[in-house]
Amino acid sequence: MPVVYAEEESCGLTNLATCIPQKLFQYILDLINAPLQPFLYLVKSLLSEPVNTEAFIPVWAIIVYILSIFYGLFIVFAGFNLIISGYSAEKRERAKEWLRNIVLMMVFVQASYYLYSIILEISASLTAGIINSIDPNFFLLKADNITDIGIQLILLLPYLITLLITVIFLSLRYLLVAVGVLFFPIGLFFNFLPPTQSYGKLIIHCLLVVIFLPFIHSLMLLAASKLVEVSVFGNYKTLVMIAAFLLINVSMIFLAFFVIAKAAMGVIRSDVGQAAALLAK
Repeated sequence: MPVVYAEEESCGLTNLATCIPQKLFQYILDLINAPLQPFLYLVKSLLSEPVNTEAFIPVWAIIVYILSIFYGLFIVFAGFNLIISGYSAEKRERAKEWLRNIVLMMVFVQASYYLYSIILEISASLTAGIINSIDPNFFLLKADNITDIGIQLILLLPYLITLLITVIFLSLRYLLVAVGVLFFPIGLFFNFLPPTQSYGKLIIHCLLVVIFLPFIHSLMLLAASKLVEVSVFGNYKTLVMIAAFLLINVSMIFLAFFVIAKAAMGVIRSDVGQAAALLAK
């Protein structure tokens, strides 16, 4: 997020009285914003750049190889059920469903790395489009007079701490998404097996939420940047920025717990339904 300033007039004999205070004022403002630059750069990179998963390709290949061992067993199982189904239409349909799911599972699991990379690219492109539409000056402290500079100095430390926390949370999210490429084929594998379908959905849903979190965060920052254009909030720009980044941090914690809790409840309901069906038989 580079610093962007309006073109300033050069100092000369005719405007020294106004130019020197302006230059001094701008120098002080640059000093205030200097500590923010590394954090803002990290925030933008962690939000808008695709997660690099190339380091996990060897481990992903091992996982896919282990999962592929079960393909033949499942095909034999489905074929055997189809043979012994006899005249039972329900058993035949169940065996056909198994075969269909196995074929889809083989395709998606083998291509899981490429599918995961495409999803990451889509998320990064959507996020970058929103981030690039935000005025870079929104993320910087800006004051119009000496009194405002004093206020900005007071809020500089809370703003820095908030940015640091945001960088930590976004770094953890980046790591989770990078490692997620190893769990994605497992989630797809479970998703196409009726007995474990709920667990597969749990893994896939959690990964998708973590992947697309930056897009939601970019919308929050865009809304905050538009909010300061309203005169009521224009005088509290720094507080709005701090609140926006705090909202990002809180949303990551809330959404993580919400998705996990919702998915876990789905797993429990699925297990209870399967147990009830077995008891009914």
